[in-house]
Amino acid sequence: MTLLAERATIWEQMKALNATARNANRDFDGEETASYEKMEKDLESLTNRIERDEKEAKLDASLEKKFENHPGLYTGTGPVDTDDAKFENAFSQFLRYGLNDMEGDPRQIMQARFAQDKRISNAAGVGTGVAGGFTVAPLFRATVIETMKYYGPMLDESENITTDTGAIMNWPTNDDTGNMGALLAENATITAQDVTYGQGQLEAYMYTSKLILASLQFMQDSPNADTWLAKKIGQRLGRILNNHATVGVGTTQPDGITVPAAAVTGTGSFATTGGIQYTNLIDLMESLDPAYGNDPNCKWMMHQTSRKAIRKLVDTTGRPIWEPALQANVPDTLIGRPVLINPDMATVAQNAKSLGYGSIKSAYIVRETAGVQILRLVERYADSLQVGFFGFARFDGTLQDANAFKTFQVTPTA
Repeated sequence: MTLLAERATIWEQMKALNATARNANRDFDGEETASYEKMEKDLESLTNRIERDEKEAKLDASLEKKFENHPGLYTGTGPVDTDDAKFENAFSQFLRYGLNDMEGDPRQIMQARFAQDKRISNAAGVGTGVAGGFTVAPLFRATVIETMKYYGPMLDESENITTDTGAIMNWPTNDDTGNMGALLAENATITAQDVTYGQGQLEAYMYTSKLILASLQFMQDSPNADTWLAKKIGQRLGRILNNHATVGVGTTQPDGITVPAAAVTGTGSFATTGGIQYTNLIDLMESLDPAYGNDPNCKWMMHQTSRKAIRKLVDTTGRPIWEPALQANVPDTLIGRPVLINPDMATVAQNAKSLGYGSIKSAYIVRETAGVQILRLVERYADSLQVGFFGFARFDGTLQDANAFKTFQVTPTA
């Protein structure tokens, strides 16, 4: 039996047990409570395994596709005809051996690339090519970006833009949903209705993967050293960026999507539902203006503890409103809408915003500046026969339309 089928079976058993007690207008007895709690734990474990397997398969497939588009990379076989492919191979040698130990064309390619890279050569304190400051090769960068998206939904779901510089970026905003046209009588003067503009702003905060150490033997011998390093950098950058895009406080970091005041506040019981009621979910959906609520990109985003609480809820006819997916790579649904699990949203607790609904792509924008860059440090760790690496990149994120995504705040009482 597949994990999906096993999960579906457990879910049907949980619904049946709950329906028996509900139809008898009673709570679970001791044996039923123990049975339900065990099934709930099994369901949670299966769900986590399914999500991990699907994410890993999606990431592997994406990276394999990128390698297929660059034949011969890292293996020394196959054609290498494009400039990007030549740079990929030169960059791979640079990671393994360092610029000083490279010879011939690959070394010239890396030197030329550094000379062209004004973003690094003009940046005080970043270092020189010999010290290891280079914009990463396309495939390496793709691996970093794909891995970053693997570690949270915000980078994958938001609108993404890339700029060459980190200059402050402004753009006009407007909310005209409260205005409408009017009837016009014959020979009457048209009434004016001004359009009020606001202004959004994106900066470019510097993020780093922190230092990553690798043995000299590993870098020279492992055929997967490049992707290993790219994934480590992507993991670390992905975690911090998803966190800041979710709960960032602004000013010195991005503005988080959950920072604005909640649209709906719960009044439910912590003892039974974790402070979340079915009516709260309906209120949250309806808090969006129809111009936004009808967007096909609307999804739920929640912490895992919210999912656990919501699984216990039923609609007005007694049917569970949570629908686990029965097919691979198909999201679970809640009241007919897909569900995203975001580990950086607040856990279910008093006054916590652990649940949101809307179109993240319409609501939130992420800016990346100048691509991912990397430093290779040799002398500092030479006595341990290790090489130090760290990646760095400049990002920012902000709400471009707060009307497109709303949050629910858990009840303020226990």
